[in-house]
Amino acid sequence: MAEAKKPADESVEEKPAKKPAAKKAPAKAASAAAEKPAAKKPAAKKPAAKKADAATDEAKPAAKKPAAKKAAPKAEEPAEKVSTLKVHHLRPAPGSHTKKTRVGRGEASKGKTAGRGTKGTGARYQVPERFEGGQTPIHMRIPKLRGFKSPFKVYYQVVNVGQLSELFPKGGEVTKADLVEKGAVRRNQPVKVLGDGEISVKVTLVDADKVSQSAKTKIEAAGGSVNEG
Repeated sequence: MAEAKKPADESVEEKPAKKPAAKKAPAKAASAAAEKPAAKKPAAKKPAAKKADAATDEAKPAAKKPAAKKAAPKAEEPAEKVSTLKVHHLRPAPGSHTKKTRVGRGEASKGKTAGRGTKGTGARYQVPERFEGGQTPIHMRIPKLRGFKSPFKVYYQVVNVGQLSELFPKGGEVTKADLVEKGAVRRNQPVKVLGDGEISVKVTLVDADKVSQSAKTKIEAAGGSVNEG
C-alpha cells in the first residue's frame, strides 16, 4: 500500500511543476504585447519619412539650378571658337595632300618599276644632264677640225701700202683683178688695204672693198686717190 501511494505523491509533486508553465504564458503574452507597441512605432515614423521626402524634394530643385548655370557657359564656348579663327585651326581639304611616292626603292615602293614608269630616261639610274633625248648632242653637231669658217664672218684679203709701191712702181689705177694677177690676193674674195709701209708713187684704188684711215692718208699724201667699192 505504501508503494501504491508513491505514484500519487509523484503526481502531486508534478502539479507544482506545471504551474510555472502557466506563468510563462502570461509572460509570452506580455512579451507579445510589448512587441506590438514596438511594431506600431515604425508606423509613427511615417511622418518622419515624409519629411525626409519633402527635404529631398526641396533639395532636388536646388541641385538643378547649378546644372542650368553650367549649360549656359557650354553654349557660349562654341560661339567663341567660331569667332576666333587661328592659324592652327586651318587644315587642308581632304584628299588635297597625298603621300609622296618614294621612287627607286624597289618592290617596297610601288612594285615592279619602283615608281619610275616603263623604260625611258626617267627609268634609268644615271642620266647625264647633257642628254638630249636621243638626238645628236651639241658636242657632236659642232665642227672640231681645223679650217672651220663661220658663214657669217667676212674674211678680207689684206694688202699693205708698201706692197702696192713694190707691185706697181709706176703707179696708176689698181683694181682687184690686177692684184689677183700679181698674186697679192685670191679671186672672188673681198680686199682691204692697210697702212703698213710707205708709198711714194701716185696710185688710184678703183674697187677696194675696205681701206684703213692710215692707208688712205698715205696714198693721198703721195698724190693718189681712193674709191672704196
